[in-house]
Amino acid sequence: MVMPLFSRRPTVPAKDGASWPHVIIIGGGFAGAHAVMALRDVRVRVTLIDRNVYKTFQPLLYQVATAGLNPGDVTMFLRGLSLKVPNMRYRQGEVVGVDPQRKVVRLDEGQEAPQELAYDYLLLANGATTTFFGTPGAEEHAMPMYTRSQALAIRDRIFSELERSSREAAPSSDRLHVCIVGGGPTGVEIAGALADFRQQELDILYPEMDPGTLQITVIQRGQDLLKGFADTYRDYAAQELEDRGVLLRLGHGVKEVGYDHVILDDERVLESDVTIWAAGVAIAEDVADWGFPQDDRGRIIVDEHLQVQGFPGVYAAGDVAGGEHALAQLAQPAIQTGQGAARSIAADVAGKPARPFRYRNLGTMATIGRHAAIAELPFPLIKGLSGSIGWFSWLGVHITKMIGHRNQRAVAMNLLSLYGGTRATHQPNPVVGEVDSVEAARVFEAEAQARKFGRGAGAREDSDQVIEGRDGEAPEPR
Repeated sequence: MVMPLFSRRPTVPAKDGASWPHVIIIGGGFAGAHAVMALRDVRVRVTLIDRNVYKTFQPLLYQVATAGLNPGDVTMFLRGLSLKVPNMRYRQGEVVGVDPQRKVVRLDEGQEAPQELAYDYLLLANGATTTFFGTPGAEEHAMPMYTRSQALAIRDRIFSELERSSREAAPSSDRLHVCIVGGGPTGVEIAGALADFRQQELDILYPEMDPGTLQITVIQRGQDLLKGFADTYRDYAAQELEDRGVLLRLGHGVKEVGYDHVILDDERVLESDVTIWAAGVAIAEDVADWGFPQDDRGRIIVDEHLQVQGFPGVYAAGDVAGGEHALAQLAQPAIQTGQGAARSIAADVAGKPARPFRYRNLGTMATIGRHAAIAELPFPLIKGLSGSIGWFSWLGVHITKMIGHRNQRAVAMNLLSLYGGTRATHQPNPVVGEVDSVEAARVFEAEAQARKFGRGAGAREDSDQVIEGRDGEAPEPR
């Protein structure tokens, strides 16, 4: 038999698929995407809803923000999941309401009125969002890094400010300061990547600038970085960052954020031309309007089967799932809870009792920079890894956990090219985008009265504040 040149793949795995129970999954992140894949052999129709048409591999967003990877390297088109899950359909839109009594989801798709989608099973996997903890000026001036668009905004801002600073005439020019608020994995990883860029590439790309012009500071409210790791690895991460010239401000929170500065809780003022906010996430406020029980952190309370307490047929997974069974808001818990919720749905469809969800701890990893990473493992013989071995392990794990062979190949090649070789053989080629230093200069001038640093900065009458000196050490009272 001769196969036709163009053949259509089956859209459902059986002729009666249209009558199968309907599962709606809200959110195409780690939890949602892995729940979709876990339902591929279940007799259900799956509708995946997300505002974005792609899934973001968030552990590598910091590489996009620091121009190490293309944004497409860390994203996958969600519709591509239908290759292995033919019973899935995707809908782009914003969920504006859930009615668990009527079993409908209200979806804003840009039409005059929201569309209503009926469901038999609902999986809430919409994740979390950035929280600024009510810090004055943070929402206006700080730059979060939780989505692809936010990572791109950071990248473009950093290079726009570098271009603007490169035109400043020495010695009147002030340094370009990047402050990272938050000493968790995200903050540590982006600080290390920026420090590597400064050490390996800055003097080649900007020969008119001294590499010391770019200063990197990590601000952490607690006394330690990476509080989820053992003390040994916390100390290792701090030492690696300091060896790379990163300034650590531990034991102080941020009281206020301005255009070119942050004010600490002891009234000390630090220069910050670019403030990156990596201080934590929270559940979106509109989730409270959906009528589901929430814990004191706003996460939806689930039982041992990941079913929402008091709502049969409704499940939650990933960052949004909470209660006494809450897990850390990380990739691996999201993956496993997404798969676990799918198994509970499959069991109910088949009329079988669901097994309680059990999380399998596979360890925690973080990278500090070039050939420096840590991996805390739950194995008897190997408790953890660090240094180059830890870094190659981190690279291998992250590549294998990505969905899509193109993404895996692209990330492997780009990261090996970025971190391979030596200063003599590595030709810098940052993945840049819309770098607009002209607009950055205009804003810099327009914000003169609000600025505390740099040429033409306006004066303030805050006698109780201390302005840090340019070297980050010698304070000058004002």
